[in-house]
Amino acid sequence: MSKQFDVIVIGGGPGGYIAAIRAAQLGFNVACIDEWKNGKGGPAPGGTCTNVGCIPSKALLQSSEHFEHANKHFAEHGITATGVKMDVAKMIARKDTVVKQNNDGILYLFKKNKVSFFHGRGSFVKAAEGGYEIKVAGAAEESIVGKQIIIATGSNARALPGTPFDEELVLSNDGALRVGAVPKKLGLIGSGVIGLEMGSVWRRLGAEVTILEGLPTFLGAVDEQIAKEAKKAFDKQGLKIELGVKVGEIKTGKKGVSIAYTNAKGEAQSLDVDKLIVSIGRVPNTIGLNVEAVGLALDERGAIVVDGDCKTNLPGVWAVGDVVRGPMLAHKAEEEGVAVAERIAGQHGHVNFNTVPWVIYTSPEIAWVGRTEQQLKADGVKYKAGTFPFLANGRARALGDTTGMVKMLADAETDEILGVHIVGPQASELISEAVVAMEFKASSEDIARICHAHPSLSEATKEAALAVDKRTLNF
Repeated sequence: MSKQFDVIVIGGGPGGYIAAIRAAQLGFNVACIDEWKNGKGGPAPGGTCTNVGCIPSKALLQSSEHFEHANKHFAEHGITATGVKMDVAKMIARKDTVVKQNNDGILYLFKKNKVSFFHGRGSFVKAAEGGYEIKVAGAAEESIVGKQIIIATGSNARALPGTPFDEELVLSNDGALRVGAVPKKLGLIGSGVIGLEMGSVWRRLGAEVTILEGLPTFLGAVDEQIAKEAKKAFDKQGLKIELGVKVGEIKTGKKGVSIAYTNAKGEAQSLDVDKLIVSIGRVPNTIGLNVEAVGLALDERGAIVVDGDCKTNLPGVWAVGDVVRGPMLAHKAEEEGVAVAERIAGQHGHVNFNTVPWVIYTSPEIAWVGRTEQQLKADGVKYKAGTFPFLANGRARALGDTTGMVKMLADAETDEILGVHIVGPQASELISEAVVAMEFKASSEDIARICHAHPSLSEATKEAALAVDKRTLNF
């Protein structure tokens, strides 16, 4: 007889493992199925985020940032460092250790919260008495039955038509994290989060990096003023970013990769590189889920169709994270996972898409929440804007990093904060204050009147709030 569970979660990434743990905390008998494997074939829960996304990329960004500081910035602090070299193999090994620590941490949390973990691929078999029968194809095949099913199977990197990933010359985010030596020339197609972060890592280590972007504007989803400030910084660092290009034929060979393209002027160009990272977005992952067996509805993008509560068209079946609509962000998936677990328990789980923060972990970091100035203009919203540069912030001067600014947008009549946009040091941490403020519908005056520690980077947020009403304290 198949094992019976109250809740079965298919997928152990940020949405899945968080949903499983929360459901267990609420008193349910829970199983989580995940097929990720480590180098030894053992379980590696955590999904794309932990294994080939958020966590390993941040590890490499940190290592490369240390290297660049030692080579270029220590001297201004009176620190002499000569003969600084990067051992790429050791850097990659450290990244792998960080990933494994996170994998093991999730397995520990499963055990602590009494979540039954199944290592293998989960797929629907049929609707069964008391719920749905789910097949687990792992070292051995078995079937389990769940009253409620939460699908959290994530997403896969989108390949260029006719140019599949070989993870040796043409790389997805996976291959980009396993490059064994610094390429002399690195090409990237797409200037999104992955492209900019991986480009920054290898540029710091000595690669000549060229980014080809099809859109005519840089970081089109980012506030235009912030994006322009960021591009100035990247240009100064030596990242070559070409906008408005149309990529043509891509050839691979013993010498690397050759990319034919036309530039924004329509002129034929070619780029020869040792490695090519393709970063043109991600697609929902329903491969092998066998949705046909139960009639689970997908949309034209291949995403699972859900309502505002993450319910699918099937009773007792839910879906969260990258496999459904909305931003493909780990923390969005986590919030949906918690909310669904609570809804199953009869509670009122809450996810507010308007206050989901976005971050690009380059240097300078870019972070934002809420609407951009161009969105407010397009929607005909009357607003006030305030900005404050880190150049005038004492803590930023002491850090030696005065790049960028904080920008705040508020309703012209009510003063409610509509968006906060940051480019500069530690933007990923600073944005949290704005998220909290917006969740509680704070006004720019509320931020301006809150006492911020001095000296701190957060004073730039206070100053931007003051600037909304054309005031300043000039810290």
